[in-house]
Amino acid sequence: MAITTKDLQRLFVLIAEDIAAHRDHLCELDGAIGDGDHGLAMDAGCDAAARAVGALDPAKTAPTAALNAAAKAFLNAVGASSGPLYATAFMRAGAAVKDKSDLSDEEFVHAFAAMAEGIRDRGKAEPGEKTMVDAWKPAADAASDAWAAGASLFQCFDLAERAARQGCEATRDMVAAKGRASRLGDRVIGHIDPGAASAAIFIAAIAKFAQHDG
Repeated sequence: MAITTKDLQRLFVLIAEDIAAHRDHLCELDGAIGDGDHGLAMDAGCDAAARAVGALDPAKTAPTAALNAAAKAFLNAVGASSGPLYATAFMRAGAAVKDKSDLSDEEFVHAFAAMAEGIRDRGKAEPGEKTMVDAWKPAADAASDAWAAGASLFQCFDLAERAARQGCEATRDMVAAKGRASRLGDRVIGHIDPGAASAAIFIAAIAKFAQHDG
């Protein structure tokens, strides 16, 4: 079934609602190893993205334009490190589906993989460094591998969500190699990375969306 800009509007609302519901928890996680504002930043960014995409005329707006609008809005709303990372993710997703008036399930999976790649490239992070990449990369790999194996959209994102949650949980035992947390050395062991935690929530919202569209 084709995924339209109208569907993407619904997806961005879902993401914003789920991030907002976990905002305080994300701030608590960040308070242990960072500034304590990650939940506020993600809430502001996702809300701005949802508003920007929601303001578009879906009948006249291609998915790429919607994703670019989300990128710009997120970046304008968030000065913290997550701003450029998610802006890059949305722009990469838009580039991956350029010139498409709506998206096939396969194109949606490709756009998701492009988001993960964008976050990894922009942050110059690899799995194992206690960042959101620890959730994003396994999730994207799981979705892409499942699609290649013939899984449905729902199955792809069900597996992506599980992989993201496992990746997030694995950051508990890692030492941080990036950002403010990297200055704390072994003291960050035992704490989940807030960026990975918000990524898992973000990806779970996409899985919820895919459940209805897959």
